[in-house]
Amino acid sequence: MRAPEASGMVLGMATKKVTVTLDAEQLAAIQRLVAAGKAPNVSAFVQHAVDVSLADVAGWGAMLGLALAQTGGALTKKERAWADSVLRDVHKPRRRKAA
Repeated sequence: MRAPEASGMVLGMATKKVTVTLDAEQLAAIQRLVAAGKAPNVSAFVQHAVDVSLADVAGWGAMLGLALAQTGGALTKKERAWADSVLRDVHKPRRRKAA
């Protein structure tokens, strides 16, 4: 039996296996990093990327809270509806051309 570190398990942290869909080029780039020794394996790279993203979201949330406190408080329903419509347009999935 291999040691937990060798098998990709993280000691003291509950983990759960999930399926994630990545763009083929993203996966290839991650695999190149693993092959070059820049990341231990694909799962570790993805876990790190998720940690960075969660920290980023938390940081932006804190900055937003501070900005709102300095500029008059939480958004009104009208302001929130406007922001939601803008963000919805920005985050619309792009359609890819068939290859």
